[in-house]
Amino acid sequence: MDTHRKIIHIDMDQFFAAVEQRDNPALRGLPVAVGHDGERGVVSTASYEARRFGVHSAQSIQVAKRLCPELIIVPSHFDRYKEVSAQIRDIMQDYTDLIEPISLDEAFLDVTHNKKNIELAVDIAKEIKQRILQETGLTASAGVSYCKFLAKIASDYRKPNGLCTIHPDQALSFIARLRIEQFWLVGKKTAEKMHKMGIYNGAQLRDYSLQGLTAAFGKAGQMFYDFARGIDDRPVVKDWVRKSVGCERTYEHDIHTKAAITIELYHILLELLDRLHRTQFQGHTLTLKVKYHDFTQITRSITSPELLLTKEQLLPLSKQLLHKVTFEQHPIRLLGLSIGNPPSASDTKPHREEWIDQYLPFEGE
Repeated sequence: MDTHRKIIHIDMDQFFAAVEQRDNPALRGLPVAVGHDGERGVVSTASYEARRFGVHSAQSIQVAKRLCPELIIVPSHFDRYKEVSAQIRDIMQDYTDLIEPISLDEAFLDVTHNKKNIELAVDIAKEIKQRILQETGLTASAGVSYCKFLAKIASDYRKPNGLCTIHPDQALSFIARLRIEQFWLVGKKTAEKMHKMGIYNGAQLRDYSLQGLTAAFGKAGQMFYDFARGIDDRPVVKDWVRKSVGCERTYEHDIHTKAAITIELYHILLELLDRLHRTQFQGHTLTLKVKYHDFTQITRSITSPELLLTKEQLLPLSKQLLHKVTFEQHPIRLLGLSIGNPPSASDTKPHREEWIDQYLPFEGE
């Protein structure tokens, strides 16, 4: 077992609900559940205000409403969640390329050898948490340890906005105190089965033989046996392919004059160029994203036969995109620019410049 690895698990706090509350200030401080408001609707994510009433993910919307009569149901906006998730991954990639996404809101990072040569993994975790807050307005919890199992447990330990480190010399005593329900991959039915076997915590799990655990749980028995001993040699597997790089800004006060919008767009363009340089990303399509004061959103895109790499290329294209946007009667609360459509085998085919206009109503906000 290699205890010299430095593994971080980043887990966003109430991610879907947090994005909805960030984007719609009227929802802040209120009990919110993200999901479909129907007879068979299920809670995807609940805000911490809703969780105080017993509302939780995977719960029936109807049950959630009975527990919290003032619950506000907001429909899911997965395109938006994906955008924010991509922002967070960009931040992570400034520190390591060994990133294993588990879902939109959580990922493992191996920072044993990191891009910034920071010695302590906890310092990297602090920086990532701070940058996520500064750049997205959202909080994340982080767990730090020498393996994925303990990093995952640690990230849950001090939520929300928590940071917990489990050192190798603390691992066995920490695991011994864990309730069996806190073990990774131990669900309700597995926990009930373990309770019948007299296993309620990590210490009792460690006392059980490998033969007994494999007889009860099959291949998972070996995993539980190892976890109880702080053994988890699974590597962080990089399987995320970047499809775009972008940046956006939400304004405290809506902007509506051409001068103000042009200046803001120029600053966003400079930030985009910096991110393109840092990530070494290349693409053919520039997209302008605009969110208005009433939360409606539009995008305008232009595709070039050439890779878009320089300010000299992007500045005139950005201005072309802006000409396609009306704002005099529609104040703007968010602007964003992104580069997508990376090179592929299709690049050998002739390109033509094309516009892609989309109108995306933001429902439920």
